[in-house]
Amino acid sequence: MPSTDLTFATLAEHRAWLTTQSALPAGFRCGNARFEFMPVEAPKPAKMTVTVIALERPTASFAAMFTKNAFPGAPVLIGRQRLSSPTIGAVVINNKVSNVCAPGGVETAERVCAKAAELLGLTSAQVLPCSTGVIGWRLPADALIGNLPNAVAALQSSSIMPAADGIVTTDLYAKIRRAELSSGGSIVGIAKGAGMIEPNLATMLVYILTDVAIARDALRSALAAAVATTFNCLSIDSDTSTSDTVIALSSGVKPAPDLVEFQAALERVCRDLSEDIVRNGEGVHHVMRVQVTGAPTAEIARGVGKSIVNSPLFQCAVCGNDPNVGRLVAAIGKYIGDRHPAVDLARTRLTMGGQVLFEGGAFRLNHSVEAALIAHMNQAEMYASVPPADGLTFVPPVRFPPHERCVEIGVDLGAGSAIATIIGGDRTHEYISENADYRS
Repeated sequence: MPSTDLTFATLAEHRAWLTTQSALPAGFRCGNARFEFMPVEAPKPAKMTVTVIALERPTASFAAMFTKNAFPGAPVLIGRQRLSSPTIGAVVINNKVSNVCAPGGVETAERVCAKAAELLGLTSAQVLPCSTGVIGWRLPADALIGNLPNAVAALQSSSIMPAADGIVTTDLYAKIRRAELSSGGSIVGIAKGAGMIEPNLATMLVYILTDVAIARDALRSALAAAVATTFNCLSIDSDTSTSDTVIALSSGVKPAPDLVEFQAALERVCRDLSEDIVRNGEGVHHVMRVQVTGAPTAEIARGVGKSIVNSPLFQCAVCGNDPNVGRLVAAIGKYIGDRHPAVDLARTRLTMGGQVLFEGGAFRLNHSVEAALIAHMNQAEMYASVPPADGLTFVPPVRFPPHERCVEIGVDLGAGSAIATIIGGDRTHEYISENADYRS
């Protein structure tokens, strides 16, 4: 379940709440610069933001996890190498172009790191590069490097908001979450991601900053555990991006935390950001939260949940507020039958919005249950489809999350003790329109 149950009536109200979450942990600065460039691959002007997150002093306590996609972007290739660096002092992020399989991509990313290092008094090996956006396009190296001085000049230590705003692409709004620790420090995270999302990780960039002193090995262990149960348990469209990156940095300027408390706080920040990403998914009207219990293994629990949220038919049913729960059963049976046919589903029990749908090998449906399911789905809807004025271009009616409600689905397999919570979104007309027109 989410750490909060927020409701926002207006964009300004949501923005004001983000501001309350945005204070940078001690020892960090961030800033950005926005500029126009002409993509080599598309002869029309485009806009890019370059964002810098810098530590006051380089830190040995850093962690990162990257996509499992076998065609990773140049920044991912470099980031994997940087994991063995003694210290990291900054992260440089650009949106609009992902620098994946582009000619000279690694060399270009290293040029960006070298310029950032020069401006910040670091070595290139102390700078982590990140890129997100169109796959296949080349970074506008000269324009990006030429604007790095502006981003560095904009560095400030009060708010992470410039970074949260600067990293977005098709996102409708910035995403910030924080947790306070009893030792006096904090954990603050930001994320971008709206489509091409099913982590291992997702087209997702996540930056988690903390000012408490925590050893490198402890931070890396904590991040791996948090990612396993949060970012790797979400999906919007089942596509794993080439650029997925989650980075955690500790400035170490405040007292060491209790590690159990730190782990819980880190997981809370990651879990809330995960749900924010799905809620901000391209065209998403409903967030689905699938709680799987009674599974033989964690792998099976996660696989069942992913099969449900990734089912195109079930996604469409949820979009239409149509409790066509036959598609729910089909999605479960598809995964188990294909991957784990020895699992006995005789004791499976399914619920939606607290209503029992299936038990003892049979559906438990009637008119009152159907009405309750429809009401639950309607309540969880963030907005209804609005036909585009020109018949072509989708313009979302809201650019903020109206609420944090979900379509709540329970799956008890009755075949073990493993559990998982999977977050997903519905499949809408807007998702198709946005991705059909993504580059144009």
